[in-house]
Amino acid sequence: MKTDMQQGNALHQSLYEDSNLLALVRSHKPAKPLYIMYPDRITDAARNFVGAFRGTPMYAVKTNPDAIALNAVARGGIKVFDVASLAEIKLVAQHFANAEMHFMHTIKAPEEIHAAYHDYGVRHFVLDHEDELFKIMRETDLAQDLNLTVRIALPKNGAALIDFSSKFGAHFEDAVDLLQKCRPVSRSLVISFHVGTQTVDPSRYGLAIDYCAAVMKAAGVSVDVINVGGGFPVNYVDQPNVCTINDCFDAIDRRLAEHNLSHMKLMAEPGRVLVANAAKLVTRVELRKDDLLYINDGVYGGLFDAAKWVETHYPVAAISCDRPFDGPRRAYRLAGPTCDSLDMMEGPFALPADIGMGDWIVFDQVGAYSQCLRSDFNGFGAYDTVCVYDHIQR
Repeated sequence: MKTDMQQGNALHQSLYEDSNLLALVRSHKPAKPLYIMYPDRITDAARNFVGAFRGTPMYAVKTNPDAIALNAVARGGIKVFDVASLAEIKLVAQHFANAEMHFMHTIKAPEEIHAAYHDYGVRHFVLDHEDELFKIMRETDLAQDLNLTVRIALPKNGAALIDFSSKFGAHFEDAVDLLQKCRPVSRSLVISFHVGTQTVDPSRYGLAIDYCAAVMKAAGVSVDVINVGGGFPVNYVDQPNVCTINDCFDAIDRRLAEHNLSHMKLMAEPGRVLVANAAKLVTRVELRKDDLLYINDGVYGGLFDAAKWVETHYPVAAISCDRPFDGPRRAYRLAGPTCDSLDMMEGPFALPADIGMGDWIVFDQVGAYSQCLRSDFNGFGAYDTVCVYDHIQR
């Protein structure tokens, strides 16, 4: 068994799957937040998505831009990337020469459009406003090889954790107009939507297809691809009402058939559903005040999604530093290490009644957004990483 631990954020060492989480934590006694990453789980999730989805999936890089995640997704068969900035374009290009990238931020700086097209060969651009079309055409010198995606805004989705259409997307009449304006300058024309992150009701995908079909019919131009976006949910806790990706795909296919659109090519933007289950975060209890545990990571670090404005309910477990836990679990609130009173996580988090200073709390399913949303506020940004592989990586 190999148990090398990486210090900092850049280099990663490997640890093989025959180790035990309890032994790992007690052996390393982490004083800083510790990520335990499972790249093979990402690869398996990517392979499963590719096998279940009849279209082309592209990995949403923003979800977890770590090189380990990128390579694991590629090993699972996803070789197309949804990028949102020039920095993400450079990152993907660094690891995958000539990778197909889709610049999926609807509002882009002119300099980034220019560099993406001229320096990195990006030919796929999204937009949701006429001015963005003018910007793209100007910065690509009226290119004839563009593939444009019109992002539409959907009606409000109460089944999503975050409703993406509140910020992005063209409303019905504007979307019709954009499709008509983009068709003459698009080698391939795509219509896209995003139902909202962590959408647990698959019927929302069917309703989105209904809306897409109505927009396309009103536009009266040929559309080559429907991009069904992301939002595929992760079962963070044992909830019977959380749908699977197959439920989502079935809802999409049924509605396409009803609108005589089964012939349409499809794309998707999976992110969270590929990487969430591939990491754990080990934090240490620094102090306890009754039901409030002060830990060494928080909402300015790897637990942004656990804050009250998101309230992702990560599964948690506790590891004692020096004795077996005795007694039932109880509900706790958590406080992060910074001096900001917003650095609080209300939970409730079910942990042993006798948990205390020096013990560790393990957050499961933190592979999405946790690492990339970290900041160094108050100087608490440092963390370590261990990778766990099922097999020796060759």
